[in-house]
Amino acid sequence: MKKFDSVEAYIEGHDTWTEALTLLRSIFISTELEEAFKWSAPVYNINGKNVVGLGAFKHHFGIWFFNGVFLKDEHQLLEQAQDKTKGLRQMRFSSLSDINKEAVLAYTKEAIENQKLGKEIKPEKKGTSVALPKLLSDVLKTQSELNAQFKALSPYKQREYAEYISSAKRDATKQSRLEKITPMILKGVGLNDKYKNC
Repeated sequence: MKKFDSVEAYIEGHDTWTEALTLLRSIFISTELEEAFKWSAPVYNINGKNVVGLGAFKHHFGIWFFNGVFLKDEHQLLEQAQDKTKGLRQMRFSSLSDINKEAVLAYTKEAIENQKLGKEIKPEKKGTSVALPKLLSDVLKTQSELNAQFKALSPYKQREYAEYISSAKRDATKQSRLEKITPMILKGVGLNDKYKNC
């Protein structure tokens, strides 16, 4: 996959869609949105809040409204990106002629107004308490050093270990996973720390 370092490089790098992406970009920059380059793609924001983004793929391209769930969608142009996405809505295209410039501009202006009004989906914060599987809980009760080291870990790392044990289907697998993670907990490292600094 190509890596891009600017909006221009992104648009030029998707030569199949360059003309269409340029058109969409011109619509966005005709508004009060500020252009940025985040997550290796063009993003348009107001007052530091993301409103809409551009994306290009092999067989289609599109725009993503970060809080598109609040748009009226009078022309039925929006799709939910994935089942788990709460606020994000997308408009997909497969050719330049698919783009209704007036509709894109109207939706963009509505998204800007919604953002100004503070209409946005706030990410849910996971609680700091971690539900421990019985096997791990029982071991922590009997091994004070292991328990102390586990409690010293961040809630995120505790949750990783808890989910690692509870996601095993068989008791034997749970037991072998517990044996694998015990020395890691004693060292004070997270389950996936070795992958995070690659």
